[in-house]
Amino acid sequence: MAITDWAAEDRPREKLLQRGAEALTDAELLAIFLRTGIKGKSAVDLARELLNETGGLSALLSADEDRFCQSKGVGQAKYVQLQAVVEMSRRYLDEKIHRGDAMSSVNDVKRYLQSRLQHYPFEVFSCLFLDNKHRVIEYEELFRGTIDSASVHPREVVRRVLHHNAAAIVLAHNHPSGVAEPSESDKAITQKLQQALQLIEVRLLDHFIIGDDVISFAERGMM
Repeated sequence: MAITDWAAEDRPREKLLQRGAEALTDAELLAIFLRTGIKGKSAVDLARELLNETGGLSALLSADEDRFCQSKGVGQAKYVQLQAVVEMSRRYLDEKIHRGDAMSSVNDVKRYLQSRLQHYPFEVFSCLFLDNKHRVIEYEELFRGTIDSASVHPREVVRRVLHHNAAAIVLAHNHPSGVAEPSESDKAITQKLQQALQLIEVRLLDHFIIGDDVISFAERGMM
């Protein structure tokens, strides 16, 4: 059955207008982007198939051109459009957290860091450098690979803090497995860096772990 034959409240576009984008499933959101299906499949059916083939929305958004174009019903034009949407979303979040106190909306910071780190197939350790009003000075990715106490060097973090003349920082790193629960190594790194930053009177505001969801050390009362 074509989407135009569905009840109005079930059609993705009408549903979005009536209830907001957050009310739609991943497949429904993707169907709006795709606009049309293929013979025998509605846009929603095609979207579900794409998500199943690639392993979900996150995997689809991070797929390279060759992998994306292997799927039936999409090609280079859709790949380019999707990458443009992803980049616009990242830039939108970047602008939001650069206005005023970044920590006034922790959810915006979470979404921004998730957009930067979630799609890496390896661990990446990054910092948000903030001024004394918690405005963002710079975002930097400092370390890559397995994140443990041996690979994250406090002296390098301190060096970059001094370079930016930051008054506070936020730490973040991803778990490629998608499981965001902090490990004992994550806790040890946080404590080690907090002690190093205290020596130069710089505040460590939070440490976010990025997976399928985002865990905040501060919200967990772990710092």
